[in-house]
Parts: sequence; C-alpha cells; structure tokens
Amino acid sequence: MPIPVIKCDAALGAEIGVDLSRPLDDATFREIENAFHDNIVVFFRGQTLSDEQHIAFSRRFGELEVHIVKKYLLPGHPEILLVSNIKNEAGEHIGLADAGFTWHSDVSYRQCPSRCSLLYAKEVPVRDGVVLGDTVFANCVAAYDALPAAMKKRLDGLKAIHRYSSRRRVENSPRPKLTAAQIAETPDIAHPIVRTHPYSGRKAIYVTAGECVGIEGMPEDEALGLIAELDGHCVKPEFLYRHRWRVGDLVMWDNATAMHLAICDYVLPERRLMHRTTVIGGQPF
Repeated sequence: MPIPVIKCDAALGAEIGVDLSRPLDDATFREIENAFHDNIVVFFRGQTLSDEQHIAFSRRFGELEVHIVKKYLLPGHPEILLVSNIKNEAGEHIGLADAGFTWHSDVSYRQCPSRCSLLYAKEVPVRDGVVLGDTVFANCVAAYDALPAAMKKRLDGLKAIHRYSSRRRVENSPRPKLTAAQIAETPDIAHPIVRTHPYSGRKAIYVTAGECVGIEGMPEDEALGLIAELDGHCVKPEFLYRHRWRVGDLVMWDNATAMHLAICDYVLPERRLMHRTTVIGGQPF
C-alpha cells in the first residue's frame, strides 16, 4: 500500500502518515522522498523520536551539517541544533532563540548549501489553549513560475552574492556575535538567482534580502533593488503555507525551493524547544 500523503490547501505542504520511529525499508523511504520533492514541505504528526532516530532518518537524505554556532549544539549529538527560548539557571538561552525570525533559506551562505532541514517539536508555546510560534513557508518555484517572461529573461545567468554576516536579525537579538574565525569560515559566495532543483529539475528564485548583498556585474543600487523585489514577490500570500505546530511534529523543508519565517508571538514562560538537523546539499546551478 502507498504511504498516506495528504496535501495541504496551500501553495505547498503535505502531511505524511508514517511512524518514523519504526524501521523504513528502501521502497517506503523513496515514497517519502518523492512526496518531499513534490510538496517542498512535508510533516509527520505525533512522532516519538529519540535523538538517534531523528539523526538516522535525517542522514538518509545526506551528510549532516554541524552548525557554525557551536554553543547551541545538543551535547553528545552535535548534528542536532537546539532552537529554543528557554533559559538555564544562569539566565542564558539553551538554544538559538531567534532562529528564523526573518525570511531566509537555511545555509545559503555556503558553497554547498543545505538540501533540507528537519525540525522536531519537543515543546511548543501555548497561551489560553492556543498554540503559538507558527512557521510560514514560501514556495519559490511557484514564485518563479509566476514571473513575467521578461523578468525570467533578465534573471537568466545572474548570480547573487550571499553573506552570512549580513543576515537580518531582530532588534536586540540574543544570538552571540560572530567571531573573527566564524566570519573567516563563511566568505561571500555567489549562487544563481534562478536555481535548478537537483532532483526535480524545477526552477526556483534563490535570493534573500539582507543576506544577499549584491549581484555579480551589477551596480549596487540596482542589485539591491532587484533582490528586494524578488524577495517581496516570493512571500506573497498566494505562495505561502503556514504550519501550526504540535508537540511531536517533525517538519522538513527543501531549502533549494523554499524560504521560511518563524513567527515570534510568544514570551517566557511560554516555552519553545525544537531539535533541528540540517542536510548538506550540492552546489547550486
């Protein structure tokens, strides 16, 4: 029997009805992978995963990244990044408290950016019985398809310059400042503005305002204006899916074809704790 896949009533997203704590044969995994490529964002409800199971499932998609902010890696499991607003007894955050608060695609600043990210909900913030902290995803394939032919022609062959140290942060961000070593580890990198998906062959817009600081061979003002225009186009309502979290959700998204935004509408003592793995991808083309 094929695995159950229920598409969301949105531009992207689907729920897959599989218990990831149980062994997956190769045929079932291929079904999951195909559904992932088709829907860009997929989620698995009601999971009860150990750290080892989370890592093992993620690793079937490729090599896992160890995040550059080492302070928030899960002890004993550096493949897992803690994303949380919870503080320890010393008053310090135990994880990245501002992860995803601006639109972005994970790890676009690397020569080989992320293929996908897998975020597992351990605690979700609740107020008066309402779950907070939604995540919004943008379908950058649909956004590209909707561009006028003249704009597609204009973008053909252009490369945007990605800079990690320029990524937009919220005001008074609790994230540690980048060290000189971290900046040296993440030099500027140019990627195609129109990226071809390595598995599906679909084309997607691949720029983020803030992190993309220019376009090769283009005056700065013109480049920043075009980047802002494309960024704003990608996040139009018709291209979005908004995920409402439950404890036990594992959500994975395709970083080649989607941007995402975490909604911060909660404060302590409303707690949020997520475990994230990130799969390394190939060089964009």
